[in-house]
Amino acid sequence: MASKTFFLSYALFVLLSINNGCMSDAARHLSEATEPEVPTLPKPEVSELPKPEIPTLPKPEVPELPKPEAPKLSKPEVPTLPKLDVPEVPKPEVHELPKPEVPTLPKLEIPELPEVPKLPEIPTIPKVEIPHIPEKPVTPHSP
Repeated sequence: MASKTFFLSYALFVLLSINNGCMSDAARHLSEATEPEVPTLPKPEVSELPKPEIPTLPKPEVPELPKPEAPKLSKPEVPTLPKLDVPEVPKPEVHELPKPEVPTLPKLEIPELPEVPKLPEIPTIPKVEIPHIPEKPVTPHSP
């Protein structure tokens, strides 16, 4: 029985492979074929239709109806809640913590800054003039 199913699956595979090859050949022939020229047809002239006029209708009158009166309702009474007796809870005593003594530190002595010697005066340098460089003449050979 295994050989029969193997043969059927093999035959199906072969048929599908052949079908795939035929389809690719057909697609190649279609892509290589030239498209035929489609003639353009003249557009027919369409006559304009007259615009229909819609008659204006009178607005209907709506009769005013009397407004219904709302019934008067009395306010409901709020029930009173019984007072609850809450026993008083004694407040616990808070003991103050002793403050530690801060040790006194010796005063730091900062030495005086030494005097900075004066810098020598900067000599004045005359401004240097840059000589004018003539422009390069344009020649037909230069890029």
